[in-house]
Amino acid sequence: MKITLGRQSILLLGVNGLFALAGALSGTFLNVFLWKSRPDYAMLGWFTLSQQLAIGLTFWLAGKWVKEHNKMSALRLGTALSGIFYMIVLWAGSKAVDWIWPLGILLGCSLGLFWIAFNVVYFEITDRKNRDLFNGWVGLLGSMTGIIGPWFSGLIITRMTDNTGYQLIFTVSLVIYVIAVVFSFFLKKRKVSGTYRWSEPWIQLSKRDSPWRTLGWGLFAQGAREGVFAFLIALLVYLATAQEYKLGQFSLITSAVALVSYWAAGKWFKPQYRLKGMFIGALILLIVLLPLLWKVTYGTLLIMGIGSAVAMPLYILPMISAGFDMMGTSGENVEKRVELVVLRELCLMGGRIFGLTIFIITVMNTPSLRMLTWLIIVLGGFPLIGWFFMRKLLNRTEG
Repeated sequence: MKITLGRQSILLLGVNGLFALAGALSGTFLNVFLWKSRPDYAMLGWFTLSQQLAIGLTFWLAGKWVKEHNKMSALRLGTALSGIFYMIVLWAGSKAVDWIWPLGILLGCSLGLFWIAFNVVYFEITDRKNRDLFNGWVGLLGSMTGIIGPWFSGLIITRMTDNTGYQLIFTVSLVIYVIAVVFSFFLKKRKVSGTYRWSEPWIQLSKRDSPWRTLGWGLFAQGAREGVFAFLIALLVYLATAQEYKLGQFSLITSAVALVSYWAAGKWFKPQYRLKGMFIGALILLIVLLPLLWKVTYGTLLIMGIGSAVAMPLYILPMISAGFDMMGTSGENVEKRVELVVLRELCLMGGRIFGLTIFIITVMNTPSLRMLTWLIIVLGGFPLIGWFFMRKLLNRTEG
């Protein structure tokens, strides 16, 4: 029987694709823009940390609105706030570095609102049979926007003088966010049921035999890596080349590889392969970092980027699908889907804050490239720790 996606799933993919495109156009260069105003690793660390705190808090607080009221309005508000963020950055210009915490909190709130609504709607319009297919398409669209967005932005920024290129790209992102809001009105208003349980994430994590506690540790390990890698790798590419165009080229190449990887994963990566696939993916994610110990150059960073693009679907899809499959194991879990989505994000946030705290402490004491390289290697090993926690859970959910 052929596995397909419904009209609402395709619409949700469209909104997600526009959101991802706007982020790819500007988000890739946002930290470079801030760095050029003030070259300070710790400043970028605090900016990212403020985002993560806001994302986690927004997930927890917005959970009540999403469960008891209109989750579509949360999705639209999150998209609109992303546009407002770039409008403020356009207005502030180089002085944006003086407003790191407020800007980080605003961006975090926008991302939190969008993703809690997206994740809940995603769960409601997919099932265990087509969830891997949907995830594969999300990765595919993310890769396509990663090919087009940063390459185009890097080309524009390099060819225009001063910060006019950044101003143009941030404006384009603002327009795309507006279009995404319009598209979101074609998504049906989802039914609401039940009362939001504020303490449910903590109750699940406190139970020793709870599978959610196991998943929580896996997500924590995932977050420890991605909290730092999400901004540091792009910055290192820029520092190694001193050209925005090279950063756009890096993203184009790695995203093109990821596009093929996610397409293949969506087509052939079945639930019964999740355990072995996740281990192989985690191992490759660590191995491709080792050339950086020799020297941090565009070439070694490209090896890491291509290898990570190949391995990431193997690692991340089992993590995502296993968690959402668990939500559908009983009527009780389905009823608590919003709280369980919040639980996932809080665990990821905990890992990201852990990784970012280590990063900030490191750069405030020994801000050398060598020390940063070793930090990347250490955090790059966390996916293996994530697999270790997830292995029994994956065995249980396979079949």
